[in-house]
Amino acid sequence: MNIMVSINRFVSKYIILLILGFSCIAYMIPDYFIWAISYTPYLLGIAMFGMGLTISLKDIEGIIKHPKYICIGVIAQYTIMPLSALLLCHIFVLPADISIGIILVGCCPGGTASNVITYLARGDVALSVGMTIASTILAPLVTPLLILYLGGAWVHIELLPMMITTVKVVLLPIILGGVVQWISKSHIREIRSISPILSIFAIVLLIAAIIAINRDKILISGLLTLTVVGIHNIMGLILGLSVGKIFQLEHDKATALAIEVGMQNSGLAVTLAATNFAMNPLATLAGALFSVWHNVSGSVFASLRR
Repeated sequence: MNIMVSINRFVSKYIILLILGFSCIAYMIPDYFIWAISYTPYLLGIAMFGMGLTISLKDIEGIIKHPKYICIGVIAQYTIMPLSALLLCHIFVLPADISIGIILVGCCPGGTASNVITYLARGDVALSVGMTIASTILAPLVTPLLILYLGGAWVHIELLPMMITTVKVVLLPIILGGVVQWISKSHIREIRSISPILSIFAIVLLIAAIIAINRDKILISGLLTLTVVGIHNIMGLILGLSVGKIFQLEHDKATALAIEVGMQNSGLAVTLAATNFAMNPLATLAGALFSVWHNVSGSVFASLRR
């Protein structure tokens, strides 16, 4: 048990290096990772299953006891990032493939990495977890509707298939994780000691696969996409922090809110792009680059807030 805890801490601490390292290997030797692209929904499902294993009654109680803060966070999440994405697509006059990728990232719920970064920033981790859970539960409905409304100007969008994909790769794995947690009460500590490693491995492999399959396109559009992705993320952090100040939130709560808004579940964006926008292959690139970038910027932001 102690060994697994130590491994978890090590992997969580150096997740940025793992993402960067595997992304570089995938770029240089794409054949090692291209095969994984076929398993995109399953890889995200593993990460969401891990989230389901870690959700406790205490987390649910936190949402019920502090609905004001949760509502502020979720509304900020689903307004700031989608509208910022739309604005950037118009400002940079992005091609359709990249535009829909940026829109997908902007319309996704908060990512679980935000909880780790909030912890490093000494923010309100309970609030961060609560906001992530709430925005994720709403994702099967809210995310596809936002994508339909904001992304329809660039590509044809089918609403129902996106909803089904989101339910399959987000909601069902979380529910399954919760069921396993309830059934295996006596062994849940052992299971939880393994699940973070599997979740991180799944996300790292997912990002590497996207980098590998888009290797040639990165040379053409990678710098532009990374620039927009970076600005998008920084806008989320700054505007999220501004919302916290407007509502006069305490330092730790404002920190959690900013990180939650700025850090998206970009794995979901990649999965939606791969499964629902096959005619727009570059749409996956924004989510992959966002996954790399927001961990780096989030760590810098955490050090500043800490």
